[in-house]
Amino acid sequence: MYDRQKLDQLRQSLDQWEATSLKKTLSALPERQEAFITTSSEPVNRLYTPLDLPDFDYGEALGLPGEYPYTRGVHPTMHRGRLWTMRMFAGFGTAEETNGRFKYLLDQGQTGLSVAFDLATLMGYDSDAPEALGEFGKCGVAVSSLKDMEILLEGIPLDKVSTSMTINSPAAVTWAMYIAAAEKQGVRPDQLRGTIQNDILKEYIAQKEYIFPPEPSMRLVVDTIEFGSTTVPQWNTISISGYHIREAGATAAQELAFTLSDGMEYVRWAVRRGLKIDEFAPRLSFFFNAHNDFFEEIAKYRAARRIWAREMRETFKAQEPRSWLMRFHTQTAGCSLTAQQPEINVVRVAIQALAAALGGTQSLHTNSRDEALALPSEQAATIALRTQQIIAEESGAANTIDPLGGSFFVEAQTNRIEAEAYGYFRRIEDLGGALPAIEKGFFQSEISNAAYRYQREIDQGLRRIVGVNAYAEDQPFTIPLLEMDPQGYKRQVSRLEELRAGRDNGRCGQALDRLRIACQGTENTMPFILDAVRAYATLGEIIAVMKGVFGRYEEPTWI
Repeated sequence: MYDRQKLDQLRQSLDQWEATSLKKTLSALPERQEAFITTSSEPVNRLYTPLDLPDFDYGEALGLPGEYPYTRGVHPTMHRGRLWTMRMFAGFGTAEETNGRFKYLLDQGQTGLSVAFDLATLMGYDSDAPEALGEFGKCGVAVSSLKDMEILLEGIPLDKVSTSMTINSPAAVTWAMYIAAAEKQGVRPDQLRGTIQNDILKEYIAQKEYIFPPEPSMRLVVDTIEFGSTTVPQWNTISISGYHIREAGATAAQELAFTLSDGMEYVRWAVRRGLKIDEFAPRLSFFFNAHNDFFEEIAKYRAARRIWAREMRETFKAQEPRSWLMRFHTQTAGCSLTAQQPEINVVRVAIQALAAALGGTQSLHTNSRDEALALPSEQAATIALRTQQIIAEESGAANTIDPLGGSFFVEAQTNRIEAEAYGYFRRIEDLGGALPAIEKGFFQSEISNAAYRYQREIDQGLRRIVGVNAYAEDQPFTIPLLEMDPQGYKRQVSRLEELRAGRDNGRCGQALDRLRIACQGTENTMPFILDAVRAYATLGEIIAVMKGVFGRYEEPTWI
């Protein structure tokens, strides 16, 4: 794109500028610090020019929105045609309390639901299990049975609202509960729209909310992909997630590389099952973090689209352009929020959300100012939602497509992150693939080292965090925090007792027996899970059957 003769002239001009204007200025006014780095500890040059993009090819590297390689966006009009879905992550206490929060947020202009489950649910335990003691409703809503799901979704039109559910090991079970609850409302599976996270590989890598060993866990993921492609065709049966990888301490390039590596592993497993790539690939979705470094994050999203499109078309031979598209949800960085001066988290979140919007996200959750202290209060959640609405309606950020495309800095950062990702792909392949790399601790070690380096930079003052090691204040916070119903746990336990006593236990037992046989064989487990859910088998009972067949996973002792 750039003429070689003009590049040589630019290099001479740049050398002259450094020797004269820049040198004179630096002697009188030195720069603020010796070196500047990104959030990922990558050096940032003083100036970016076409010399940083000597082989830049507009068509190959950028193209046009809605066309391969999708660097500039997956839709021709992007946010000019349709704004991102404003999907606020919500869940606490009982199903009744969270249902109320959902309705409140929808009334405030939220355009999609996003369900946070409590730790007991995430680990496959009923609320009254001994292992769940003390965890009820603390980090999300408790859902132990179809009855809880019915209450959670009461009064919400599931044929009109898109729902995301952040759950992984028991994802097939909670998805079955959602489908069954929709049936109770008279909504068919083919009318449902939404996403289950269902990304088990990142649990072994970063978040650690696993139940079963990797092989049967991957089988369950492919079961949902297969079932969704035929029965729930508008549903994204997996949201391949870099968010938690980043929250664990990964760099931007590691988040991107490890997420895409996981995504390609899911594709391989589904193809080995016999699924045709163009029948399931369009429903694969992704989930990324929006961290503090504004330009690095935008570059990450642009590189992600380009890499995924290339790999799906060239490596996996997908023929349909819809299979090449990377559609992703973004959440602002929870790990960047500070308990100190929590009010200023509003500013952090606004900058991160703007990066997600300019990076071309399809949906967005903005964290609340109080999340370093507690689950979001209603007031804090409203401010977080209003942040998105101001970006969408007032800032002008949604008025043009990829406004930073062509920036020498942004394109150089995009190329850097892309190159780092491919370097990681080669290292993962050399280890034998994603599963062997997990077993050998490769991902975990890389993330741990990056997290350690980041914290050292804070401790040494090389990285300044406002309110923590810069501009700190010794004053108590005054913002209101969420208070849950103290009687919620008792109501939940009573509901479970009544459910077990009042259901048809013969039907429930038979459904669980059929599920056990299916798990022992090779059939798709989703129809059997659905039958058990419809018979009001609890989450814990269903997971117990699966544990009996699949076993439990224990992380290797090298950690």
